[in-house]
Amino acid sequence: MSEHAMDDQHLRLIEAIVFASQSPVPERVLAGRLPEGTDLGALLDALKSRYQGRGVNLVRAGGAWAFRTAPDIASLLNVETWVLRKLSRAAVETLAIIAYHQPVTRAEIEEIRGVGMSRGILDTLLEAGWINPKGRRRTPGRPGTWGTTDSFLDHFGLDDLAHLPGVDEMKAAGLLDSGPAIEATRKQPSLAQDEAAVDISEQVPGADSAPDDD
Repeated sequence: MSEHAMDDQHLRLIEAIVFASQSPVPERVLAGRLPEGTDLGALLDALKSRYQGRGVNLVRAGGAWAFRTAPDIASLLNVETWVLRKLSRAAVETLAIIAYHQPVTRAEIEEIRGVGMSRGILDTLLEAGWINPKGRRRTPGRPGTWGTTDSFLDHFGLDDLAHLPGVDEMKAAGLLDSGPAIEATRKQPSLAQDEAAVDISEQVPGADSAPDDD
């Protein structure tokens, strides 16, 4: 089999794996299905180019890949998504803090929010697939830390965490309250680099109507 035919077969294999998956496929999974030494990056770039301008695009979410509806026609599909469990305002704020300060401990989240946090908030975000444990701190008590997942990036249409909105945008959206702890975060380097980034408040299910408490 010629090298060109082999590359085409690899492209078709990647295409089939990503198409059949219900969630973004990590690059390590794709690499594990290809012969050793295969240039996965080049294959993904080629497949991404092949789908440019079509009804679906190949997109990256962190270290994973998925097919998603082209942005310019997504609104024409008129698909309604039913959410059985709405996120409370406290859960949305907690998610925002984790996204900006990860890896972050529960105590640090409570310090930034200025209030205690029920265990149910982290459970809700964990069940949604938007956060995962990120190991333990090498400090007394070895507290566990939390961070966002590739599913979080995929849901909000982000390539990576550098495209998160800034702290001012988050406060304007009502996701962060003003206060000494929040103001302190302004002095820390932000992960956000793109001012035209996605507005999380518009994409979190039930964020506007959910109660602002634990």
